[in-house]
Amino acid sequence: MGWIRRQSPEKIHPKNQNSLERSAAASADAASEEKTSKGKTRAPAKEKRKGSASDAEQARAWMCQNFYDVRTFGAVMSTGVNCGQVRGPVQLTLARSIDPIVPQEHSITRVAVTTEAEAEKQQGDNRTMGRKYTVPYGLYRAHGFVSAHLARQTGFDETDLQQLWQALSQMFEHDHAASRGQMSARALYVFRHDSELGNAPAHRLFDLITIRRREDVAVARHFSDYQITINREHIPAGVELDEQAF
Repeated sequence: MGWIRRQSPEKIHPKNQNSLERSAAASADAASEEKTSKGKTRAPAKEKRKGSASDAEQARAWMCQNFYDVRTFGAVMSTGVNCGQVRGPVQLTLARSIDPIVPQEHSITRVAVTTEAEAEKQQGDNRTMGRKYTVPYGLYRAHGFVSAHLARQTGFDETDLQQLWQALSQMFEHDHAASRGQMSARALYVFRHDSELGNAPAHRLFDLITIRRREDVAVARHFSDYQITINREHIPAGVELDEQAF
């Protein structure tokens, strides 16, 4: 580590003064035309525009009013005019399988070439080998949360909530593919609170629902191989459970 000792202006020699001027000019040129490691000239960074507080609030309100995903899941709007962040009332966790899954590996073959060069490379043997993986069966459980306070801010209402339930129940019906096979939502359990702040912690409510593989089943291959138990006696006061089986 080096140290730099500053000199007072009246003690700078004219020769040193010229060196300082040339150094300052070189620094200005370097700042105006900064080059990357590949030798390309990088344009000076554009300063992001930041609107006033009222403009940002109007932009966020317009986005929430016109876009379902923004008022449901939120968004970060920093492109162009920085309008800040919208916190969505709906949040979903990653789904986890009830039992460990064992993926199966499959060999696949393509018997049609796509280009003439590929045909010449394979010398007439127009076959391409590959692999794909499937899960014989897996039952997954995910948790979700809806904040009444954030819903009021974004305008998320009961109609939007019913559309969310419908989307969860039909999200796999129009998205079938050979790699995903038969995927479907099986059940939806919704805890409704009388208070906006909630009448019980979320983890206590989730613990009331247990899913276990039946004792007489060694390896689960169907939804009926699992047993779902709901401890209704310990549902707290002010909380109502809505069940939807698909």
